[in-house]
Amino acid sequence: MELDSKIALLYDKDSSVAYKNLQELESFSDTAEGLYPYFDEFLAMLGSEKYVLRVRGFRLLCKQAKWDTENKIDREIESILRAVDDEKPTAVRQKLTALEDIVRYKKALHSKIRDKMLSLDYLRFKDTMHSLIEQDIQSLLQVMERK
Repeated sequence: MELDSKIALLYDKDSSVAYKNLQELESFSDTAEGLYPYFDEFLAMLGSEKYVLRVRGFRLLCKQAKWDTENKIDREIESILRAVDDEKPTAVRQKLTALEDIVRYKKALHSKIRDKMLSLDYLRFKDTMHSLIEQDIQSLLQVMERK
């Protein structure tokens, strides 16, 4: 797997190509630390104007928690959690799910993540999204309780 070209595909205009690539990179991250050197790039993606890039970067950044020997996530947790406050409710939902990777491997960050979950303003979205986001929050909190 040529990682540089795989990372470049995250920015592909064809969303199906980019999404398939994202899934492959996430799967790779489950078993190997090869994407950890790209942490800073994933972090930079959180500031993209395009919500799909913000989500891709967030998801891959969270996958690096397992390999975070340098505690980069610990140092950047404030900006990572700020990124959950996305303008798109679908992005918020994906980010909440992705946070489970950080929760799994970074017990020291549980209180900060819990505080963020309890203060997350999901009522700003359409009524149809409220219960879905609330369920995502509860699911993440339950994962923390089990860890």
